[in-house]
Amino acid sequence: MEFLKKKLAAGAAVIALGGFLAACDTDDDAADDMEVVDEGEETEDEDAVTAASITDDADQVVASLSTDGNWITAITDDVDVSDDITVAGTFHNQGDEDQEEYRKLALYAQDEDRNVTDEFTLSVGTMTVESPNFRIQEGTLDGDVYVDAEGFELYNATVTGNVTFASEDLHEAAMLDEGTVEGEVSVDE
Repeated sequence: MEFLKKKLAAGAAVIALGGFLAACDTDDDAADDMEVVDEGEETEDEDAVTAASITDDADQVVASLSTDGNWITAITDDVDVSDDITVAGTFHNQGDEDQEEYRKLALYAQDEDRNVTDEFTLSVGTMTVESPNFRIQEGTLDGDVYVDAEGFELYNATVTGNVTFASEDLHEAAMLDEGTVEGEVSVDE
């Protein structure tokens, strides 16, 4: 019975992942290019690129948002990092260097029709954003954000703390209209 439960859970995760990836894309065929690798599993194909990190593990979230991470990080439950976290490195949409610079933190789940079915909270001390065109989509970032890169965006997401920009130019290049900042928005002086 336990084996059957694990198989059903794995099947549901694959279906949810497929729907999630379809919505993370501007190209409907990008999910076909994605290779899903279970935690701890290694692939034989050295050319395979894992284009997303989908997890509920705090250490994996931190690693995925690092310089050696992924273009998209999606959490599947509330995650408490507690410490400060840095979003670093330059990434491209869908992990394709021919695409524009883009990075995304997805704090939600969705169905195959791209309807948001659940939103999650990522708790941090301070998130420092050093990746250009970084988007936080849906859900809640519980903590402060320090933006030191161009093109920061909140899309249907909430930041419970303050959002501080390293310069006025970065503030002007940000897109906060589609999100909510419960604290103060300011420019570091």
